[in-house]
Amino acid sequence: MDDVQAMREKITYFGRMLFDRRLTDAAGGNISARVGDKVCITSRYAGQKHQWQLRPEHVLVCDLDGNKLDGEGDPSREAKAHFRLYRDFPDGTAVIHCHPRNVLVFCANDQPIPPVIEATLKFGEIMVIPFAPAHSQTLADSVAAGIAGQEARIRKHAAAVIARWHGLFVLGKDLDAAFDAVERIDTNARIILLGGLLQAGVPLARERYAALEAEMSAFTHAG
Repeated sequence: MDDVQAMREKITYFGRMLFDRRLTDAAGGNISARVGDKVCITSRYAGQKHQWQLRPEHVLVCDLDGNKLDGEGDPSREAKAHFRLYRDFPDGTAVIHCHPRNVLVFCANDQPIPPVIEATLKFGEIMVIPFAPAHSQTLADSVAAGIAGQEARIRKHAAAVIARWHGLFVLGKDLDAAFDAVERIDTNARIILLGGLLQAGVPLARERYAALEAEMSAFTHAG
């Protein structure tokens, strides 16, 4: 099996992983990886029509200009962003655009994601880029502008941005690193969300514990 075909199979595997782990949804997302002068990228409607149960043929092979060379279907509608990132950041060899359920809360509320655990310190604060319509060249340009300045992170692991009202874009040094970054960032987002509940909940729990202790004490003494 040549390197391109092996990558097409690997992308199908990671597509299922993203979907199964709720790191993307049926509404969309796309995955690509550069292999030499070729780019392997998921075809359109990978989520809606295939529920991310892709075959290697659903991963298209394109040249660096985005021209389809092999595969079933049309390139993902966010392909513009993928190819723009490969042109601007040659150290990046994999792009994952996805809709992680915890990150989407931050997308919808125009909030960056600061690192709150050691595992996400290397990515810094995940910033929100200005809104641009899905599938547009404007969005591709905005994603590239958001990634600019994070070249050291790409060489080490990955860099990411939040597309306002849309989802997460990650550019990794390879596909394994990109997937790892997606999951770490979504876990970080979940910790922030649940941490807010914990901060409100701990005083309430202590108050209820004190009340329970008082009730138990009264019952004991009455007996």
